[in-house]
Amino acid sequence: MKISAKVDYAVRALIEIAGNESDRPRSAESISTAQDIPRDFLLAVLADLRRAGLVASQRGQAGGWALLTPAGEISVADVIRATDGPLVSVHGRAPEDVSYEGSAEALQSVWIAVRSSLREVLEDVTVAHLLAKDLPAAAVERTRSEDAWHRR
Repeated sequence: MKISAKVDYAVRALIEIAGNESDRPRSAESISTAQDIPRDFLLAVLADLRRAGLVASQRGQAGGWALLTPAGEISVADVIRATDGPLVSVHGRAPEDVSYEGSAEALQSVWIAVRSSLREVLEDVTVAHLLAKDLPAAAVERTRSEDAWHRR
């Protein structure tokens, strides 16, 4: 799985917004500066998050961005779906909607298993977990294997 810049920026922006200690919305400029995200790219990402109902924008001098959904209810999977679409697709289709014949017949099950594995982590980790730097035990456990840290 490739994590796009768009997803990475979206998660970082949400963490930044969630960590806002004032009652005022967070400006795009302050989010951009704090996370070193190009401002124009950030605005496009925030627009995707707004369309998904995760954030709201307020215009004006005291305007900016605020969470519409509590940080504990926004999973990393939600962010991926809002910015890049489904977690797993095969030629733009859901794994259950593809089929293979002959020697490749078992491949559909592999794609479904991949999606299930991704869901186990990405749907469990929320923006609140990331902000608190306190990941769910199952996610932490997956990082404890020495093999998890080696590139292949």
